[in-house]
Amino acid sequence: MVVVGGITRLTESGLSITEWKPVTGALPPLSQADWLAEFEKYRATTEYQQVNAGMSLAAFQFIYFWEWVHRLLARLVGAAFALPFLWFLVRGAIPKGYMPRLIPLFLLGGLQGVIGWWMVVSGLSGRTDVSHFRLAAHLLLALFIFASLIWTALDLKALAANRKARPARLTGFALTVIAILFIQLLFGAYVAGMNAGQVANTWPLMNDHFVPEGIDWDRGVIFAVLNDPFLVHFIHRWWAWVVVAALILMARRLKKIGARPVSIAIHIAFGTQILLGIATVMSGVNISNFAITLAVLHQAVGALLVGSVAWGAHHLGQVRKG
Repeated sequence: MVVVGGITRLTESGLSITEWKPVTGALPPLSQADWLAEFEKYRATTEYQQVNAGMSLAAFQFIYFWEWVHRLLARLVGAAFALPFLWFLVRGAIPKGYMPRLIPLFLLGGLQGVIGWWMVVSGLSGRTDVSHFRLAAHLLLALFIFASLIWTALDLKALAANRKARPARLTGFALTVIAILFIQLLFGAYVAGMNAGQVANTWPLMNDHFVPEGIDWDRGVIFAVLNDPFLVHFIHRWWAWVVVAALILMARRLKKIGARPVSIAIHIAFGTQILLGIATVMSGVNISNFAITLAVLHQAVGALLVGSVAWGAHHLGQVRKG
């Protein structure tokens, strides 16, 4: 789901489907007339008129495919959660105390669909792209759901091994690490939403400067931090090292308490992510298959990093209870 979402963003496919039909939208156009009707709706968007004017039907079908697959996977994820949930509910197999957690997780999945459409709507009229703020909300909620599912699965695994086991709790240290990582993920989403990765394709300097030229400070620091592609790229590039320091501390603490596999997973995830981030920048984040592959891998490993941190935070919460 995360990988296809990344491809959808990088191929500028997100605005190809201009309507939200949760049920009937599961089927793609099945005839030439249906395709022409969908293409006509897309041709009414600002993106088509200002960016893709003259696009062929075949090119439209390509971007439509990725957005359709992304929405289809969303439906499958919902079914993969809901159907087993109902089965275990009927059988009375859901452990005591887990209903207040499982139901909100399912509702968050539904909310993710709503936010996805809210994001798409922002780009259908008056602009050629979706709001980077709404894109960030969509991505961060996806990662939050992902981490919450991992955390819940680990709690259930512990309960299966020991019926007296209690859910892990989030420690202050783990919460600090997560907050640091959250900032990096937020600016990563901003980079994707503003195509800020394209403003510089050199590393470690940005166009021969440590602090890039071209930052627009005219509307204030806060506006620049949230909206200027040069500054957003700069922050995402260098805050990464604050994240690395925090993750090394977490991994060392986990290793000290005997959780070496978790420590290794965190090290591998952030090490790979750094290399992919640098390679993605140097590729220019253009429309070539190689650049798109690097950028998608960067997003995918980012999700794996979130998963490994959730695993580590869960383990620290278990140990704390002693």
